[in-house]
Amino acid sequence: MGVTVGVIGALLPIVSNQPEREPVSAAPLGHVSSSRGLLPRAPDLEGLELLRLTLHPDHVESPLRHGATAELTLDPALQRSAQALLDRHDVPEAGVVLMNIKNGDVLVYASRVNGARPFDVNARAEAPAASIFKLITAAALLEKPGISAETEQCYRGGQSRIAADELRDDPARDRWCANLAMAMGRSINVVFARLARRLLTPESLTETAGAFGFGASTPFDVKTEAPMAALPSDPLEFARASAGFWHTSLSPIAAASIAQTIANSGITYRPRIVRSVRDGDETVWRAPAEPTPLRRAVSGRVAHELTKMMVQTVASGSAYKTFHLANGNAYLPQIRVAGKTGTLTRHEDERHYTWFVGFAPADKPEVAISALVVNTPSWHIKGPQLGRDVLRAYFAQRGAPGVTPP
Repeated sequence: MGVTVGVIGALLPIVSNQPEREPVSAAPLGHVSSSRGLLPRAPDLEGLELLRLTLHPDHVESPLRHGATAELTLDPALQRSAQALLDRHDVPEAGVVLMNIKNGDVLVYASRVNGARPFDVNARAEAPAASIFKLITAAALLEKPGISAETEQCYRGGQSRIAADELRDDPARDRWCANLAMAMGRSINVVFARLARRLLTPESLTETAGAFGFGASTPFDVKTEAPMAALPSDPLEFARASAGFWHTSLSPIAAASIAQTIANSGITYRPRIVRSVRDGDETVWRAPAEPTPLRRAVSGRVAHELTKMMVQTVASGSAYKTFHLANGNAYLPQIRVAGKTGTLTRHEDERHYTWFVGFAPADKPEVAISALVVNTPSWHIKGPQLGRDVLRAYFAQRGAPGVTPP
């Protein structure tokens, strides 16, 4: 029986096998002056619950204990639109996060649980990462000399499962070939499984996962569960895990952070949702204007190659039909979207997980998106549709040509 490799329990400043890169300095937590003197650098957010939101025309707030109020970074119109989408489609369980790439501000934070005691889906890391983990595997592969989005791998089988025989190169039987960009776009499992088995180890992939935040709670204004990557040492199971078959978990807030990191040339910003804290009529804390860098997860080159791969998902891959009408016209015309889909079913309790994680525009990123929908055998919408419609709401609000609200 293989030994499971432990996940890095702390956020990594860099991936250790990468060349030395420029340091990333953290911005201050911020303070303001008032009649009470210099205010604390960190806010008192005791009692903050992101399921209790009050939406005003121009801002969103949430109550804190002891009578204080947190004003949030959420866009009230976009938040209403996202929540309406969840209600309209009567999803059993779903969460969606839209994040400003430039500073980490969360613009949408919508969660829905139907027929059960509500909980914050966005902060919970119960869902398998599924094929979203291919982004981590690809990042680890891209650190290897000579590997790029154009690297080609021939293959056979491996669509819904991966057998040991399918991991062996056999020119006589390998009828198809795909480069990494195509494999990411079409989510070709066996391509990632073969390359990971040949070029990676559980230790090296665990290290890259740690650089993207696996193994530690996402730093945020409310408590979050840590995404996990417990990668087995058994070669076949390791190959399967590298392609997204179990052994990993992810929360929507952590998934949005992964997308933000890639869009931001490999630098992770701390996501934030509290803009200020008010006690009565007085502002007692205000967030700084500058973002708070957490770490450099990967080099700018790796982030650029990942972006090229993710563009294929929407342009010609697993999310093409979701992002295009039957006549081929795009729901987001003139806006290239970089993304990754993920699908996995836990048959024993009939939970069907679908993901969309990405950012847009791909060439000049503004927002990162993470959408998770957990369905029963009866379903109305999946993660990629939810992600698409929240992006439509965002770009329609900004007057993007040809984009209509959902």
